Order: sequence, then structure tokens, then C-alpha cells
Amino acid sequence: MKTDSTQVVIIGGGPSGLLLSQLLHRAGVETLVLERQSRAHVLGRIRAGVLETGLVGLLRKAGVSARMDQQGAVHHGFHIAHQGRLDRIDLDARTDGQSVMVYGQTEVTRDLYDARDRMGGVVLHGVEDVRLCNLTNGQPHVLFRHAGAAHRVDATFIVGADGFHGVSRKSIPEGVLREYEKLYPFGWLGVLSETRPVQSELIYARHDRGFALCSMRNPKLSRYYIQVPLSERADAWSDAAFWEELRRRLPEGVADQIETGPSIEKSIAPLRSFVAEPMRYGALFLAGDAAHIVPPTGAKGLNLAASDIHYLHQGLIDYFLQNDSTGLDGYSERALARVWKAERFSWWMTCLLHQFPDMSPADLRLQQAELDYLFSSDAAQTVLAENYVGLPY
Repeated sequence: MKTDSTQVVIIGGGPSGLLLSQLLHRAGVETLVLERQSRAHVLGRIRAGVLETGLVGLLRKAGVSARMDQQGAVHHGFHIAHQGRLDRIDLDARTDGQSVMVYGQTEVTRDLYDARDRMGGVVLHGVEDVRLCNLTNGQPHVLFRHAGAAHRVDATFIVGADGFHGVSRKSIPEGVLREYEKLYPFGWLGVLSETRPVQSELIYARHDRGFALCSMRNPKLSRYYIQVPLSERADAWSDAAFWEELRRRLPEGVADQIETGPSIEKSIAPLRSFVAEPMRYGALFLAGDAAHIVPPTGAKGLNLAASDIHYLHQGLIDYFLQNDSTGLDGYSERALARVWKAERFSWWMTCLLHQFPDMSPADLRLQQAELDYLFSSDAAQTVLAENYVGLPY
């Protein structure tokens, strides 16, 4: 068995793990990133593309923002369609000039990989049989197999950024770990198409037939979603059927402007709210989807992972460069405080815009009353806008 050592082992080579590795490397902290999948597989994942103010700043701090700043689109607002009309949330006006950046998560990941390559960062792909050892006593280390050989890496700390199904959270004993979960009785059928976006800003649609979302990746690449039952299969939906159903859920003036075309990706994503506590166990720190999942309504998934990385990279740098463990000691409590606020917002926005199977006529009227109140109240719109651009770190 080959034995190595580093300061921080990061399990997971998605955007969270890569961003943490990049920030630590720039500060002089050694890292090793272990990823189960190939780089091509990681870059082939289709994910959200709305970046909060805080994440945009973090990418700039990491030195990976050049392409985002050149190609990303700054959005100063978004729309909610309901009762056949289109109402706008003005982010600028409600948040003293804050905005969001529309730039695909795949592109963020690509930029991070390129930066890791330029700096000589070590990212191992195709890693198997990962085991986290001695998390609370002795020398913390990770055992794994790579390219057919057994490896051991000793580290001061281990960061689990390996997603909901990864090994990291499962390494915390059952008596210590507490998990909170809410499953939603529907999913999002998403289509990616090389078509012009229907509008320059996102449209969230509440309709009696179900939720819909008009989003984009760039001026020539659109991303659309419709709410479907969990029993649906993506391959059962033809492109024509998808476009027809999407149009039904949008105001007439918007539906008439949709440019259709062949889908280049089609999938169904289930919706869940999930939080694991604590986010630290000895030498192990959880980050991103390994610790929490939010419904995609409101685009908080990647952004919430970024706030974890913000707190964690600060704590690790203070520990290694200043021998100060304050940030790490308070990481779980600090991160979870923001996690639960984002979970609340994503749950609220999901309930506001989706049709639930057990909704009564009274439920439907209350849902519409909530929307009517939202667009009659400056205070309500401010609350929505503040959460959408991202709560402060």
C-alpha cells in the first residue's frame, strides 16, 4: 500500500470540492481531491445556473471568474407568472442594487478544473472503495483504491463534498448524526435546447396544471422545466409533448414567443428538503449536498454549498496559517444557521408555485392569495428579493 500525506483531503471533485481546493491552494494550504467519477462525467452533469452575489464574489476571490465575468449574464430581476399575467420582482430596487449572475454550474466546474490544472492541483479521478478512518482519535486518514492500487493518505482534516450518496456523511455514527428530510410528491422534467430564451430574465410560473420554469444558460441555450408526477419517465415525453405542455402553463403572450427545437438533454429531477446535523465530526467536515439538499425552486443548491465553502476555507486557513481553530470550532453551527434559512426559503417558494396532489379548493385560493399579497406589498417583495440574491455570509 502506498502511503502519502497532505493537510486536507477533499472527498468529491464537483464544484464544492474544487472551489475549496482552489481557495486553500492560493493561501498555501495543501489539498488532495478524490473523485469517484471521470472528469468527463462530472462536466456532463446538467445543473442550475443562477449564482448568488456571495458565490460570484467567492469565484472572483478564487481567481476563476474571468470567463464568468465575460460570458455570464447579470440579472436584475425575475418574473412570476400567475393568473395569466406576468409580475416582476425587481432585485435592484429591493436589495439596494444587488443582482444574480446566470452562468451554468457546468461552466463553473470547467473553470475550476482549468484553474486546478494551471496551479498543478492534484485531483484523482476513478477513485474506489473510499474509507475514512480515525476521525476522532489517532491519525485521520483515507484509504482508497486508484488505478488498481491501494492507497493511504494521512491528513489533518478531511472534507466530505461527495454529495448526497457519498461515503462521507455515512462515516458519522448513527448515534451522532441527525437527519431531517421532506420528500415532495412531484419532480421537474427538464429540457435543454439550443434555442433562444423566451425572455431575458427567468420566469417562474404557477398554474393549475402545475409549475413551470423558463431559464437559460446563454443567449442561444435555453433550459425549461415543468412539474410532473414522480411516476413519470423522461423518455415517455416527446419534445412536441413537452413544448405543448410548457405553453399551456404560461401566459399567452409568453407562450406565443417560445422558440422550440430538439432537446439535447432531458431528465426528471425529484425534489427533497434534507439536512444532516452536525456538519462536523472530529476531523471530518461536511459541505454541500453531503450535508443538505434543497428543492431547485429558487436555485439555492450550489449557492448553499458555496456558503459552506466560504466558512470552511476561512476556518482552515486560520487554522493552518495562524494556529486559530475558532472558525473550525464554530463551522457546523454557523453553516447550519444559514442552511436552515435557505431550506425555509426553498420550501416556501416550492409551496407557493407548485400544485400538490392533496390540495383542496381552499388551499388553491390561499396559494393565490399569497401571490396577490406578494405583488401588493413592498415588504413581501423585499423579503423574496433578499433571499433570492442570497443572505449575507
